[in-house]
Amino acid sequence: MKRLLVAVLTALTISSAVTQSHILRGSPVNSLCADLVHPAGYSCTEHTIQTKDGYILALQRVASPTPNLTLQYGPPVLLQHGLFMAGDVWFLDSPKESLGFVLADHGFDVWVGNVRGTRYSYGHVTLSETDKEFWDWSWQDLAMYDLAEMVQYIYSVANSKIFLVGHSQGTIMSFAALTQPRVAEMVEAAALLCPISYLDHVTAPLVERMVFMHLDQMVVALGMHQINFRSDTLVKLVDSLCEGHMDCTDFLSSITGKNCCFNASRIEYYLDYEPHPSSVKNLRHLFQMIRKGSFAQYDYGFLKNILTYGTSKPPEFELGHIPASLPMWMGYGGSDLLADVIDVERTLSELPSRPELLYLENYGHIDFVLSTSAKEDVYKHMIQFFRARKKSSSW
Repeated sequence: MKRLLVAVLTALTISSAVTQSHILRGSPVNSLCADLVHPAGYSCTEHTIQTKDGYILALQRVASPTPNLTLQYGPPVLLQHGLFMAGDVWFLDSPKESLGFVLADHGFDVWVGNVRGTRYSYGHVTLSETDKEFWDWSWQDLAMYDLAEMVQYIYSVANSKIFLVGHSQGTIMSFAALTQPRVAEMVEAAALLCPISYLDHVTAPLVERMVFMHLDQMVVALGMHQINFRSDTLVKLVDSLCEGHMDCTDFLSSITGKNCCFNASRIEYYLDYEPHPSSVKNLRHLFQMIRKGSFAQYDYGFLKNILTYGTSKPPEFELGHIPASLPMWMGYGGSDLLADVIDVERTLSELPSRPELLYLENYGHIDFVLSTSAKEDVYKHMIQFFRARKKSSSW
């Protein structure tokens, strides 16, 4: 069952035809600009920022090819990737299909985020990736520190409010960050693909199995702090979940739901870049959301919650604190077993605004970032939404 690893990549375009030996091979991570953007003929510059808790993050700024020596950037847009991904996911298909390239071609000033722990953002001012403290974070830290710092940096450089785009975990981060007034005031509008704030209706069979088997506690018991699916230990551990327990013949569907439209012939190419590492604490936090049905900060347990938060239970992120004046757009699919329609509807009921919605019955979790038809099905609607905001702003 060594192919099972493919399923646990959560938000990747992978199929059962991929072997462990391919997944474990080295990845080209010189720089995102050099690996993916420059070869396509687009302008790309690397930027480095430091979070308030000391992590060194990579940002890339992308623009469409231009004959002018001086680039004329349009409105800035930040692309925030999902779990086990990095900013490369926005460029893995052709320039005519990848959202990063499509937005650049439409005149946007494209900024690409890479959270801590990914291979593009693998630094800290004092800690090494071999230190367990380096991995002591979850998505709430990615929201409060990483995303907040990215937004602040782009706002300062572009001298403009930004458009925020998130996918999957990137939407969890966005919802949490936008409850903070200092972040929300720098965002012109938000477009969220597979929006997640609640996860208690997840029906993906393999995810349910991992939660039931307490995979998060198993890796902690092994002394692991990093989730790296390129490691032999984790391959073997995850591999055991299917054996004798469930049918894992369709691995991708068992983790995300059926995806209609990504290009399966490019799977080996995708695996040159994905998956990226994350932390065990992050996985535990996501599993807490599934078990408890909450959108809250990390639950340390009764005593440490009191020491950390001053209460026995972790504080909730209140979606009602996101400004009603902030325009939002959401795209979600009927075949997505992670961003379940019931959970999306709960999110919508708690928001003070009424986001514009795009519902695609046949789309799964992966289709929104790697479908070969997403430019027509999804991205053109997002761009229309942004352009409508642009007309009403100072641009």
